[in-house]
Amino acid sequence: MIAANESRFVLRVNQLDQPLGLIEKYEAHRKGLLHRAFSVFLFRHFNSSFQLLLHQRALKKYHSGGLWTNTCCSHAEKTTPLEQTAKNRLKMEMGFSCKLDLIGSFYYKANVGNEMIEHEIDHVFIGLHNPRFIRPNPQEVQNYKWVDVEILQRLPQKSREEFTVWFFQGLELASNFIKIFPIE
Repeated sequence: MIAANESRFVLRVNQLDQPLGLIEKYEAHRKGLLHRAFSVFLFRHFNSSFQLLLHQRALKKYHSGGLWTNTCCSHAEKTTPLEQTAKNRLKMEMGFSCKLDLIGSFYYKANVGNEMIEHEIDHVFIGLHNPRFIRPNPQEVQNYKWVDVEILQRLPQKSREEFTVWFFQGLELASNFIKIFPIE
C-alpha cells in the first residue's frame, strides 16, 4: 500500500486518452479512475527466437506484489514525454538503458487486490537489447528472468495467474509487432 505521506500523482485521462489533470496515485487506484500508463517489453534474439525480459514485482508493492510482469511498467508524468518517462523508469527499475519504440496502446480495467482497481490506457514500448548487466531495484523488483515468447503465449490459464492482469494484453500487442515487423 502507498504510504499516507507519499504524494505521487498519475495523469488522469478520458477514453480518448486526453489529459484531464493529475490525481494522487492511491486515489486513482482506490476509485478505479482511468489514467495513462506505459509498459516496456524488452526482447533479445536468442537461439532463433525472441525472449522477453520479465520481472517479478517486489512483494511490498501496493498491488500485484510477487507477480511476474513485463520488463518494467509505470505511469505517465505530466511534464515529461512518455518515451522519456519509460526510459527513465527502465533505468530506475532494471538498471540499464536502451532504445525504445512506442508501438501502440490498449485499454483495461481490473481489480488487482488490496481494494485497488487498475483502470488504464497502457502505452506499449518495445526494445531489442541484451544488456551486459541487469541491476534490478529491490524496491521494485524481486526477481527477473528471460523467457521465450512462444512459451509465454502457450501458458495454460492456471499458470497465467502468476502474472499481472495487464501482462498478456501487452504481450499480445508486443509479440504481434515483432512477428510482423522483426526488430533487427
